[in-house]
Amino acid sequence: MSEPARVAVLVSGGGRTLENLAEKIAAGELPCRIGLVLSNRADAFALERARRLELPRVVVDPASEMPVAEFSRQVFAQIEAHGCEHAVLAGFLRLLALPDAWLGRVLNIHPALLPAFGGKGYYGERVHRAVLERGMEFTGCTVHYVDDEYDAGPIVLQRRIPVLPDDTVESLAARVFEEEKIALPQALRMHLSGEVRFRP
Repeated sequence: MSEPARVAVLVSGGGRTLENLAEKIAAGELPCRIGLVLSNRADAFALERARRLELPRVVVDPASEMPVAEFSRQVFAQIEAHGCEHAVLAGFLRLLALPDAWLGRVLNIHPALLPAFGGKGYYGERVHRAVLERGMEFTGCTVHYVDDEYDAGPIVLQRRIPVLPDDTVESLAARVFEEEKIALPQALRMHLSGEVRFRP
């Protein structure tokens, strides 16, 4: 029987998405294994989650001194050194310049219905605050392939929820995250099975 695909998970924050993926894998719901957890921040709590899950972990450029090209080169060198064939951005907040060989092999989860509320500066609570300030009726999450721009690659799938009259940033964030927990594993399954492919 062939080895399950190895996936690198790139993180900058708390790592709830990493934990969700690990749970889905342990339950046999995802045909892969996490081969590396990579962060650009040494203080990311996701690294502690990775330690508890006994996953390999590495930090690249925590001082944010490298230009995009060099940072990206080191990131993908680490991913390849750990034998990973695919990568998932799970709250990863640094821009990447993808090597040609990695186009179509990197997925990102974004907490809004792209192309709305995407791009540089739109992450975390900032997204949900913007959704509320604009008076949107619906929001949700998007899984898309990564290219060389923030939140701009081809969309794999979206999940949509209504914005409720009494929603706060916190309540909206919590409900969107529940959708993310479904969307990212589903999109990763579709990607690994070849059901979806990157089409620039």
